[in-house]
Amino acid sequence: MSGGHSHSFHLVEPSPWPALGAMSGFVAAVGAIMFMHDKPFGIPIMSAGLVFILITMFFWWRDVIREAEHQGHHTPIVQIGMRYGMILFIASEVMFFLAFFWAFFDSSLYPDTGVWPPAGVETFDPFDIPLINTMVLLLSGCTCTWAHAALLENDRKNFILGLGVTVLLGAAFTGLQIYEYDHATFGFKDGIYSSTFYMATGFHGFHVLVGTCFLVVCWFRGRAGHFNPEHHFGFEAAAWYWHFVDVVWVMLFMFVYIPVSYTHLRAHETPEHLVWRVLREKKKGGGGGGGGGGGGGG
Repeated sequence: MSGGHSHSFHLVEPSPWPALGAMSGFVAAVGAIMFMHDKPFGIPIMSAGLVFILITMFFWWRDVIREAEHQGHHTPIVQIGMRYGMILFIASEVMFFLAFFWAFFDSSLYPDTGVWPPAGVETFDPFDIPLINTMVLLLSGCTCTWAHAALLENDRKNFILGLGVTVLLGAAFTGLQIYEYDHATFGFKDGIYSSTFYMATGFHGFHVLVGTCFLVVCWFRGRAGHFNPEHHFGFEAAAWYWHFVDVVWVMLFMFVYIPVSYTHLRAHETPEHLVWRVLREKKKGGGGGGGGGGGGGG
């Protein structure tokens, strides 16, 4: 039973955090829209909304941790409901990113100018920083799984170590993406390619940052003695979220970075390279035809 009740369900007490979180998200969204449209006070309004979102997250998570660790409200039945809730949340995130992929594919498969990316856009080399970031995130998925396996074996030392390495790899990914953006040759407003690129990769970067914060909270909780092999959904939810972030990045790398780089090289050849390639292809075709003719003459 939980909290002296004659049932295994958790009747949540009144809380101000859902309402404050909703209002904070609205303020942050309004500020972001004002900032994108170069309206005055956009950044202060957006910053105020983000600050209150962080405050809401801190106190709401504090209350949930108290309910789970100290008040015993998170019974097995309650945890089933939480698992369903996390699954639905990740499903909604899938649809969120699907919209950005849709916009990118719609623009790239049927470009208005017939060329994708548009002329004058210098894309990133996918086998430079993007490949490094891919390796970093895939490795972080491995270390997160290592931490989970250690927790299931009640090996707290390796649980804390694996979780800490995952956090460091997440921070490394964020630092590399900031470096990549800083060296980009195109801005957010420089056309449909840049807009869809920054929206997709930028929101993914934001999710990496949120997931890193999620794992940091779990790391501190683990250091405080929270979680055990039978009761650790807080960490399990963070691990699910982190693996989702990994998968989204692999999709971005495969369908946004690599194909665009190849089409960029073909669409932006210099006249000299274009003539050289055409002559080389004609020479190969002529050589094949000559060989066939010689064979026919024999």
